[in-house]
Amino acid sequence: MPYFSIIIVSWNALHHLKTYFPSVTATDYPHYEIILADNASTDGSKQWIRENYPDVKIAEFDRNYGYCGGNNRAVSHAEGDILIFLNNDVRVEPDWLDGLATSFQEDDSIAAVQPKMLWDKDPEYFEYAGAAGGFSDRFGYPFCRGRIFDTLEKDQGQYNYESDIFWASGAALAIRKELFEEFGPFDEDFVFHMEEIDLCWRLWNMGYRVRYCPESTVYHLGGGSLPMDSPRKLYYNYRNNLRMIWKNSSIHSIAWQFLGRYLLDIAAAFKTLKDGDTQSFKAIFRAHLDFWKGFHNTYQKRYYLQQQRKVQDNPPVMLNKSIVWEYFIRGKKKFSEIFSR
Repeated sequence: MPYFSIIIVSWNALHHLKTYFPSVTATDYPHYEIILADNASTDGSKQWIRENYPDVKIAEFDRNYGYCGGNNRAVSHAEGDILIFLNNDVRVEPDWLDGLATSFQEDDSIAAVQPKMLWDKDPEYFEYAGAAGGFSDRFGYPFCRGRIFDTLEKDQGQYNYESDIFWASGAALAIRKELFEEFGPFDEDFVFHMEEIDLCWRLWNMGYRVRYCPESTVYHLGGGSLPMDSPRKLYYNYRNNLRMIWKNSSIHSIAWQFLGRYLLDIAAAFKTLKDGDTQSFKAIFRAHLDFWKGFHNTYQKRYYLQQQRKVQDNPPVMLNKSIVWEYFIRGKKKFSEIFSR
């Protein structure tokens, strides 16, 4: 059976650790370790872990490296053959590792797996960050089964079947360690948001698959790093999406895919201005400006990745529709209304 290394990045989040960490330590599975990747916390997080969970490894860092940097640096402390990057505000079921283990044992081409992700505030609903697995439309807009834009679905068993997905949420991302070390790490230039989508797209381009496992269930609080309505969150989402498309899109689709997304971004920016939301307009404008400022670096990354890729087309799970058109124009709010199984 696989040996899991559960990595939890934290920075001054003792309140989350006290609430969610006990469920992780209560995992009922024979082969796993837990690593707290501490980004120089000053709130007593490390002391609390040492006093209450002495068997947990602590990777101590000299400053706050964020999600990407903290996880990247913690991997060297991991002994397992499967890494799980788990947010510090995630509660897990005791048997959550069983389904993940089975998924990895089924097929060596499966590189990463995401469990079913429900909202900890109201477990009847899917959670925004991952729900029942992540997808992308033809213009690189990410969305999930169970969550499209701000519409969350109730979990009524409608997605209780295993399937390939485009990306696995970074709130609970399981990945083979050897593949993370070979094709990773997380791109630290992203800082926040979409780094896991970028990584999963890279895995697809290298001929591997990403999988959704409904037999494993976790509960995510969400919004811990940046509030949902934060202009800073909006900035990272828009900037990083452009970087991700430019790095990973196939040579056959890069022109229309990037241009389509760019024009939709401009339309979204002017809509926020029309609605009087100047902060969001500034965030989108700055995201595009900073994308072009760092374009040379992004271009170099694309050149390297395109030389390495094994699959020349975009992943088959990138759906050939515009989610913006389906959601806002046609009024379809649920995954099942837009896409058949």
